[in-house]
Amino acid sequence: MPIKESELILNPNGSIYHLNLKPENVSNTIILVGDQNRVEKVSKHFDSIEFSTQKREFKTHTGHYKGKRITVISTGIGPDNIDIVLNELDALFNIDLTTKIPKQTITSLNIIRVGTSGSLQKDIPIDSFLLSTFGLDLNGMLHAYQINTINNPDIEAAFIKQTNWHEHKAKPIVIKNSDLLEKQFESNKTHKGLTATAGGFYGPQGRVLRLPVQDANLNNKMDTFNFKGTRITNLEMETSAIYGLAKLLGHHALSLNAIIANRASGTFSKNPSEVIENLIKYTLDKIAD
Repeated sequence: MPIKESELILNPNGSIYHLNLKPENVSNTIILVGDQNRVEKVSKHFDSIEFSTQKREFKTHTGHYKGKRITVISTGIGPDNIDIVLNELDALFNIDLTTKIPKQTITSLNIIRVGTSGSLQKDIPIDSFLLSTFGLDLNGMLHAYQINTINNPDIEAAFIKQTNWHEHKAKPIVIKNSDLLEKQFESNKTHKGLTATAGGFYGPQGRVLRLPVQDANLNNKMDTFNFKGTRITNLEMETSAIYGLAKLLGHHALSLNAIIANRASGTFSKNPSEVIENLIKYTLDKIAD
């Protein structure tokens, strides 16, 4: 049965609704960045750019780097935007947009997030790279889907117990990265750990301006969490959503973060732009290897 027009929305030119893309505009190797201004910071290294477009915060460049075709897309901030980007990217490859019927043979994408984050651990310093082995979903977006085939109940149960997780909050979900991409991108330059994904920047990450938070000690509880050597190393707003949707849809995903702050020591990078630039170059070279 075809997917209803109200469920899979296309623009008048046949491109998918939010991303403004057609299947031929996108590579199966995709770099995701949050900030739309970071798209050029990636694509300036390309040998050539064959396609570019933007709609709202979703900016896309597709080109070639050392012979490898790569697409870079800005997602904006948060798991709700990731829900849009991952589902629409998958539709471009795995649904016939003319008949609106899912294809029988699934194309698996390689999706690499290049982001910024603050470390929760003193021994993961500013200006370093962090490779997320797991995504810890604290925001609840993935509960809209059937996730019981991709989660890690043992880690989740330990986290819920240690933090005395409030029953009115969404149940935490832990999702593993792509082993294939982890092997490709790991090196002596990368730290590893579990990345927590919050649904907001202030209260959901324990920041207090004028509003008190439900659990003022949550960050401290997260800092000391350790499940068989797996620690929560950083806190941001996209990784678990990328990992969860990628697993459900049959894609490979990896999140790489430039650590520009250390919340344990209260320090911030003197030159965050340089750290991000170094991570971009590292990522592109690993893709081209």
